[in-house]
Amino acid sequence: MPRRARIALIGATAAVAMLAVTWWVSRHVAPFRAADGSMLSGFEALQRPGVNGLTNFIAALCDPQQYVFLAMVPVLMALLRRRAWLAVVVLLVIFAANETTQLLKPLLAAPRVPVPGGPSTDASWPSGHATAAMSLALCCVIAAPPRWRSWVAAVMAAFTVAVCWSFLELGWHYPSDVFGGFLVATAWALVAVAVVWTAQERATRRAGEGAGAGSRPDRCDDPSALRRRDPSGALRADLSVAQAVTPSLALTAAALAFAMLVLALRPDLVIGYALDHETFVAGAAAIGTLALTIATGLSLILQRT
Repeated sequence: MPRRARIALIGATAAVAMLAVTWWVSRHVAPFRAADGSMLSGFEALQRPGVNGLTNFIAALCDPQQYVFLAMVPVLMALLRRRAWLAVVVLLVIFAANETTQLLKPLLAAPRVPVPGGPSTDASWPSGHATAAMSLALCCVIAAPPRWRSWVAAVMAAFTVAVCWSFLELGWHYPSDVFGGFLVATAWALVAVAVVWTAQERATRRAGEGAGAGSRPDRCDDPSALRRRDPSGALRADLSVAQAVTPSLALTAAALAFAMLVLALRPDLVIGYALDHETFVAGAAAIGTLALTIATGLSLILQRT
């Protein structure tokens, strides 16, 4: 197994371990359970008739009826690049991640801290909408042309955060459900990348052995022939770390600028709300940071290994 595939599998194992820890603390550690309910209350306190219309629209993008069309986006991206095998990979990741979440929900159902207007079922962990949004984001990162991948990661991270904040405002899930959905999608995406890299390594080795045994020596100097033998270019781009993280930094700067603008326009309201809902502020920031870190991290793994 190539080194880069081992790195991806280590990442997938870490995601599964974090998934187990997230479930445990959200169910059995009293301070975390209380914080989970407090974060949800902070999101729900934002409800307004005008706001609810927007959040319902955004959250519904990951309902099954709409999501089936969104799931075709990374598939079409791969097909436009003439990578049919990559289209199959992203479809499998989306299917596996979302099915895993649906299986875990009833298996791990347990009583939660009651929150008025919160989820009406104990079988809400992990969040299906968070899993759907993050798996779509990561599959778009995998399927995107390598030089555009870092920008795709930033945009899709923003999409994922918008979906998650929206359904939290509506009271559909607890914040810990979101973290669980993120980790399910991450684990499957990294497993898929490891499998692809292992298959590519073997295909490249076989092509090299065949070329050495029966082809003209000068054929190895043909760049197009080398690209055909090494399909890893479908996932990798020669970008510096600075180039790869620039879109994410730009997105973070834009979000901070927007927050400062809102603060400048309504300082008393914003500061008062933040002081009354400190755990909400921490939870919202954690969800945004985690989504951006996962998407950007996958982009870096694909481009720098």
